[in-house]
Amino acid sequence: MNKTIVMFDMDGTLTEPRQAFDPSVLGAPLFYLSEVAEIGIVTGSDENYLTEQMRSLLEKSSCRYKTHLLPCNGTKYYPPPQTADDFHKLSSQESMRDKLGSHYFHNLIKEIMTYQCEISNHPIPLTGHFINYRDSMINWCPIGRNANNKQRKEFQNLDKNLNLRRIYKEKLENSITTIGLKDLITIKMGGETSFDIFPNGWNKTYALNRFEGWDVWFVGDRCSETGNDYELYKHCGQQGFETSGPEQTKEIILEKIIPTIKSRRVSNE
Repeated sequence: MNKTIVMFDMDGTLTEPRQAFDPSVLGAPLFYLSEVAEIGIVTGSDENYLTEQMRSLLEKSSCRYKTHLLPCNGTKYYPPPQTADDFHKLSSQESMRDKLGSHYFHNLIKEIMTYQCEISNHPIPLTGHFINYRDSMINWCPIGRNANNKQRKEFQNLDKNLNLRRIYKEKLENSITTIGLKDLITIKMGGETSFDIFPNGWNKTYALNRFEGWDVWFVGDRCSETGNDYELYKHCGQQGFETSGPEQTKEIILEKIIPTIKSRRVSNE
């Protein structure tokens, strides 16, 4: 019987956006899940955000020995630790700069900086850390990754009213055509406030390269065609689930995923 892994997006799925994992909501469900399957956390965020938000699970739960970390859409891979004294260590990673070449990469950054200056003329909060290069992808956050929850909410409301991210996504897509990157780059909405920009094919399905031949499930909150969970959600078919947040993720784990996995195992015995 094939090995089974249940992959989860992080922000909006296992945690509230940019908030710490709450063991009181998902601690027990993930423990029960770890008894019948491996767990994967595949996120557009880099390892530092992942370990910061999921610290209680990765340091204090027995789930850590079954949890695979897949930051940057799975282009970085941290397999589970083997002992109590061990921790998640980087096993492999990809480089966007190497994939595109320094010339194209440099021009892409210049285009993003141009639009950052332009969008800053709108009445949006401005904090810091606007462009985050994560080796295998670029995260562009017009208000800055340093924004607090109040500032994030303020931008989300403006975005809903003015369609700022949709407008600037289209502008950047037009720009990459002029600099020769039309067939090389994908731009996705990242969470509630940013854009994820990466080489074609380096969406979350990239994580599947680590688990060839496995039975894969997925739960995410951005599963519409413009969301950064879409490709992996679509790939998993009936084993893909869209969630509205940690509370619904809990229900999906306990009421749909675990019973189905257990039922299949009984049928195969």
